[in-house]
Amino acid sequence: MRYIANLVNADKMAGRTRKYKVIFSPQKFYACEMVLEEEGIYGDVSCDEWAFSLLPLDVDLLSMELPEFFRDYFLEGDQCWINTVAQALHLLSTLYGPFPNCYGIGRCAKMSHELWRKLEEEEDGETKGRRPEIGHVFLLDRDVDFVTALCSQVVYEGLVDDTFRVKCGSVDFGPEVTSSDKSLKVLLNAEDKVFNEIRNEHFSNVFGFLSQKARNLQAQYDRRRGMDIKQMKNFVSQELKGLKQEHRLLSLHIGACESIMKKKTKQDFQELIKTEHALLEGFSIRESTNYIEEHIDRQVSPIESLRLMCLLSITENGLIPKDYRSLKTQYLQSYGPEHLLTFSNLRRAGLLTEQAPGDTLTAMESKVSKLVTDKAAGKITDAFSSLAKRSNFRAISKKLNLIPRVDGEYDLKVPRDMAYVFSGAYVPLSCRIIEQVLERQSWQGLDEVVRLLNCSELAFTDMTKEDKASSESLRLILVVFLGGCTFSEISALRFLGREKGYRFIFLTTAVTNSVRLMEAMSEVKA
Repeated sequence: MRYIANLVNADKMAGRTRKYKVIFSPQKFYACEMVLEEEGIYGDVSCDEWAFSLLPLDVDLLSMELPEFFRDYFLEGDQCWINTVAQALHLLSTLYGPFPNCYGIGRCAKMSHELWRKLEEEEDGETKGRRPEIGHVFLLDRDVDFVTALCSQVVYEGLVDDTFRVKCGSVDFGPEVTSSDKSLKVLLNAEDKVFNEIRNEHFSNVFGFLSQKARNLQAQYDRRRGMDIKQMKNFVSQELKGLKQEHRLLSLHIGACESIMKKKTKQDFQELIKTEHALLEGFSIRESTNYIEEHIDRQVSPIESLRLMCLLSITENGLIPKDYRSLKTQYLQSYGPEHLLTFSNLRRAGLLTEQAPGDTLTAMESKVSKLVTDKAAGKITDAFSSLAKRSNFRAISKKLNLIPRVDGEYDLKVPRDMAYVFSGAYVPLSCRIIEQVLERQSWQGLDEVVRLLNCSELAFTDMTKEDKASSESLRLILVVFLGGCTFSEISALRFLGREKGYRFIFLTTAVTNSVRLMEAMSEVKA
């Protein structure tokens, strides 16, 4: 706003008269207009709003393309985007009828849901009497499950995102992929027939699939050898174009795979994954800590080192003070003191915390709560818990069976559960919660999990008695990720959908991954 004001004022000083129009998207904020007023140009500008909040990136993926949502809400506590989320839900319910079953967990989910309900009541009658087309809606805050977002991705689509950065549904493949001298922008969605078949596959299966595909293509090309003129004419007019298109895509994805392989071999990806799995399972924590120290000392990458420290902190329920100080000191010496503010951010968000000696908080809480009434005590406890966002990952992991016990080798070619998206080592927590709630159609029996997630007040179910909901609509589930979701979670839920006969549609504030999470928290701009 200040930038716009400076432009207008510069024109005024130079005696130029122009008309100005400011278009806000996805919504107009009162605060912005206030700034224009303070700068004395509110009268010179006309303001408009372009309420464009939902961008379909794929057949089952809608994104609000608000990457700033994560930092604004989960770090700064700025609630301005909640209205945008509520508006987006409202838009969907006006298009597809009322939502008979709503579930959610997290403070942001709860606020968005309440605000959306208010919007529905204000415009009552729009969805009345409509048949619901979406049977279940599930709202989930990113901070309920940071672990999944911090893990390295190993499904093809996730790896492409981690390696090349998928931006708004498309990716820039450089010369090393296109094997020519120029880069190419490629749309990654279900229209790309080759990509659609490998996107959710574990990376170890992708090469085999692509080489099989190449052989099939060759066989189709070879068919033309024994053709007469009429058949040849048909072949050229009907099939050739499709084959050429497929061939082009195939060579691109093979190029991408090779490029990923090169990069990952250079980074010693196997060791990294081994460390992550050890952290998730809670084994050999000392060795993992040493690995992270070595990672920092070799200056592999500031973002990667941070990510591993956060993963260690969350899975271990905070670092012991000695480790916290030692890792932080080494990090600042290795990557520079300008990262100091980043540590403060990570601590505020509960991503990288130090264990309180003897966990004095809980004792303190119980003393405080004896002194004050229950309601006030609740508020104080809330304040305490936000001071020390406790991640009880180990306990949750046991309760929800997130680390599958496998006899023998986990077969990644024929996945048996959602853990395949992390090589069979870990079932994404967010996806497990969704699976459990849908099975029970409520939070009943999950009280302990909700408590461990620090969301006792923040898990809700909202059911309306809808007799009109067809069995088909009850199989359609809209999952709303507030603060971003990863391609691994999308792949895991697609797998769950195939297993249980659901169809998932994803709505996210933005597609994220571990690097974007860390960059959002970082005060050092890359």
